[in-house]
Amino acid sequence: MISIEQIYKKDIDLCYELDSDTISLWNKTQWANEFKKEDTKIFGLLITNLVIGICVFQVVLDEAQINYFVVNKKFRKRGFGSYLMSYLIKKCEKLNLRKILLEVSQGNVTAEKFYSRFDFSTVGIRKNYYKDGSHALLKEKKLTTK
Repeated sequence: MISIEQIYKKDIDLCYELDSDTISLWNKTQWANEFKKEDTKIFGLLITNLVIGICVFQVVLDEAQINYFVVNKKFRKRGFGSYLMSYLIKKCEKLNLRKILLEVSQGNVTAEKFYSRFDFSTVGIRKNYYKDGSHALLKEKKLTTK
């Protein structure tokens, strides 16, 4: 059974482990800091009780900033990322947010294609943003709220 559930501070090790096995974005201290941020939500995509994906987003005024989005490598290309992103978009629309923002490495072609399927468009570039010198593409999706 597939479900999406909020993840809490007690699950830092789980978040860190999935991160270490995928994109290695944050250390444990950085994960702990995400849980402390006001208006930050962390959701896990689960199959039975196994967390296979995580999304971290922060609401700032009328926008959502995706700070982290990943699916376990073993479960990619099977629609799980789309399931998680669709959930996030619906959640943001229910919160009456105007748009969703994120950044992605210009070299991450797979992620670029993924986000474009959800109508994220590039609205800016941060040059030499990542450790490897690659640029960050700033992406935005406008939402239709009621």
